[in-house]
Amino acid sequence: MTPDRAISLIKERFGLEAAGEGRSLTVEGVPVEGWQEFFDFAKETLGCRFFSFLTAVDWKEQGVEVVCRVENLDEGVGILAKCRLGADLRCPTLTGRYRGADWMERECYDMFGVRFEGHPDLRRILLSQDWEGHPLRKDYAVDTPHAPYR
Repeated sequence: MTPDRAISLIKERFGLEAAGEGRSLTVEGVPVEGWQEFFDFAKETLGCRFFSFLTAVDWKEQGVEVVCRVENLDEGVGILAKCRLGADLRCPTLTGRYRGADWMERECYDMFGVRFEGHPDLRRILLSQDWEGHPLRKDYAVDTPHAPYR
């Protein structure tokens, strides 16, 4: 699958613009309600079976965005998809589509407070269970008192 063909299929199916540089595509504005459908399409139609990473970015005034990259290793095409979340910071899980999403979604929950609906074990992974707040959020006070990290 060529990047140009992938771009046209994404536009045709979802109405989203995809921009590419080389064999890497970026798709911005994937709606939260279509997040799982988009990755079903990426996996089955575009052949992106390799889950590379998932994280979040807190843009402060613009809100939190989940960013995920999957790749078609046979064709050498990668897709970076971005989804802007609402104030409730909820996003459907990708664990049923990609096993590699499990711990990365837990890390995203731990650091940013994003709740991945349908995740089989959504709990903190880096910080203790009694930790208050989410340290990579822009509204997290850096001088927040906490017990020493062990």
